[in-house]
This record gives sequence, structure tokens and C-alpha cells, in this order.
Amino acid sequence: MNTATGGRLSILAAALVVARRDFAAILLSRSFIFFLLGPLFPIVVGGLAGGIGQKVDQQAVQPQLGLAMPAADVDAMLAARDRLAPRAGGSIPDFVVIRRLSPGEPFDPRAALRGRDTNLAAIASGTLGAPVLTGPAGRIDEWSGPVSLVAAQALGEGPVRYPAIGLVPTVTSKADQRKDRVRTAQAGQMLLFLLTMLLAGMVLSNLVEEKSNKIIEILAAAIPMDAVFLGKLFAMLAVSLVGIGVWGLAGGLLSLAAGSALPTLAAPAIGWPLFLALGIAYFAMAYLLIGSIYLAIGSMAATVREVQTLSMPATMLQLIVFFIASYAMAESGSAVELAACLFPFSSPFAMVARGAQDPALWPHAAALAWQALCVAAMVKAGAALFRKRVMQSGAAGAGQRKRRLFGRAART
Repeated sequence: MNTATGGRLSILAAALVVARRDFAAILLSRSFIFFLLGPLFPIVVGGLAGGIGQKVDQQAVQPQLGLAMPAADVDAMLAARDRLAPRAGGSIPDFVVIRRLSPGEPFDPRAALRGRDTNLAAIASGTLGAPVLTGPAGRIDEWSGPVSLVAAQALGEGPVRYPAIGLVPTVTSKADQRKDRVRTAQAGQMLLFLLTMLLAGMVLSNLVEEKSNKIIEILAAAIPMDAVFLGKLFAMLAVSLVGIGVWGLAGGLLSLAAGSALPTLAAPAIGWPLFLALGIAYFAMAYLLIGSIYLAIGSMAATVREVQTLSMPATMLQLIVFFIASYAMAESGSAVELAACLFPFSSPFAMVARGAQDPALWPHAAALAWQALCVAAMVKAGAALFRKRVMQSGAAGAGQRKRRLFGRAART
């Protein structure tokens, strides 16, 4: 192991020690297990609710069209409907025979609709030559064309032979392709934002807990504070990646079980493997940027209440950054998108959306290099503030203890 002069660990070696300690402590805790299971419950409940809803929709009774015509006309309408239904794509309603009328028998369709408890949406009466639809305006407007077609078929005035239709599929148009990729870009941005918001808060809670337990003061006496900052930041990133791996595995199993019931996204412009790899890299950059801010905030807070107060501006910053990146996605190639790609905190979100819409790879290499430089600067600034605030609190606490000790000695 590399050591610095004086026998103390170097900053990187000490940071690795802190990272291993925090990673093992968090990963093996019961609270982390419940933290992993927390987001899975809404997914399972949502999947069950969607499956039940789909089953209910499939079993729901479809609106039906009642038939009240002379007996011969009713038989002709039913036979014509059976011939046309397989080729009409579900546009022809189901027929329910209400009454086979005798010649000259009166029939009131309005009274029939009011007096029935069945799922009748309208009633077709009259004759084949002059059918009459009675029912709600929207429904009879929708069914007037199909009923006319069935009546024409029943009269023998419709086509008697159905020619086979040749199908010539074409490639997806540019407009459709762009629209589908925009959805993929939106999904990538939303997932990156939710993961960052959900996981970055662990940095604060862990730091405040260790400050209250005086563990930070012990670490500060043993290793440089910059190493403590780096170790905690990268330990939380490793824990977050473990959580994402668990959630990704659960999501993959759920998608395999659901099959075609789940909505699908269009393939991104750079392909799924590279898109997922870049998504992980951009998450790491976004997490390190936000995490360095949260650690600096945590160094200034002594209680959980102070953390909640001080972290509010950082949370609002994340929301504003997400809105900027979402707006820039719709302005592809504009100065707004360029600004979103250059601004460190919005750059990961903007570049994820760009990967879904643009096949060029060199902008991602440049963006990752720029983000890494910004991460280094933010980590350095955050570590300096962290060192200053924690050492001040430690010095103040030591001074108070010394004053209490000397006070007791003077009294004795």
C-alpha cells in the first residue's frame, strides 16, 4: 500500500479505506435491504393493477346493437354481418335480436331501449331497404356506416367476392422515427433524474449520522479530511450502482414475465448496449456532482432539521436542471441544447437525450471528459469546504471540552 511521508496513508489510499468501510457497513445493513425493496413495491402493485385492469377490459361486455325487423330481414342482416365481421376489423357491432316482427306489427325502439337492462347501445329497425338507427347521437353516427354496409350486403348490393389485398410494408418514416426516439430520450432523462434524486440523499443521512456519533472526528484525527470526503463519495456511488443493478435485474425479470403487455421503447440512435453503458457513465457523473454538493451541505449541518433546510436549494437546483435538459431536448441543435450540454449539472441529462436521437459518438467522449473535469473541480471545492467546516466543528468541540476541564480544575 502506498504511504506518504511520516508513515501516514496517502489521500487515495486513505480514501479507499474509508470507501471500503462505508460500502461494507451500508451494504450489509438491514436498512439498505429495505431501501432496495422500497421502489419494488410500487412496481409490483402497478404491474398487478395493470394486469387486472387489462383482464377486466377484456371481459367487459361490449356495446351491442339491437335488431327489430321483419323475420326475413333479421336473418339476412345476421348472415351479412357474419360474412363481413372477419374483414371489418371489429368496426361492425355485435347484433342482438330483439324481435322478429310480423308484417305490419308496430314497434317503438325508444320504449325498447328504456325498458331493457341489457348492454344495448342502439336499435336498428325499419327494413333492409330503409334501416333506422335509434340511440345516442354519438353512437348512431359511429354505427351508421357499418349498418349501411351490412344492409347493402344483405340486399345483395354489396361485393360478392372479397379480393385478397397485397401488403407492401415500408420502412418507418423519418418523422415517426424521430417521434419514437424522443420518447426514448424522455424515458432516459426521467430514469436518470429519478435515480439521482432517490440515491443522492443517502450521502447526507450517512454523514449526519456519523457527525452525531463523533465518528467524523475520529476519522479526522487519523486520515486527511480530503480522503474522508472522497471515500464517502465513491462508497455511496458504489452502493448506488449495486442498488441500480438489483432494480435492473428485477425490472428485467418483470419485463420477461409481462411479455408484450409492457409498452416498448424505440431503439436509441446509438443502439441499446452503448446507450445503457453511457447511461451508467452519465449517472456516475451526475451522482458525483450532486453528491459533492450534498456532502458539503452535510458538513455545515449538525442536525437532521438543518440538513432538510440546507438541502432544499440543492433539490430545487436538480429540478431546474431537469427542466432545462427536457426543454433542450426539444430544441435539438440549438444554442439552448449546447448550453445544456455544457452546463455541468444538466450535461448528463442533455447528453442522455442526445444519445437517443443522434448516432454521433464523439460528442459523448467530449462530454464525459468535460464532466470528469467538472467533477474533479466540484470534488476539490467540496472537499475544501468539508475540511474547513468539519475541522472547525471538531476544534470548537475540543475547545469547549478544554474549557470545561480547566474550569473544573480551577474550582478544585
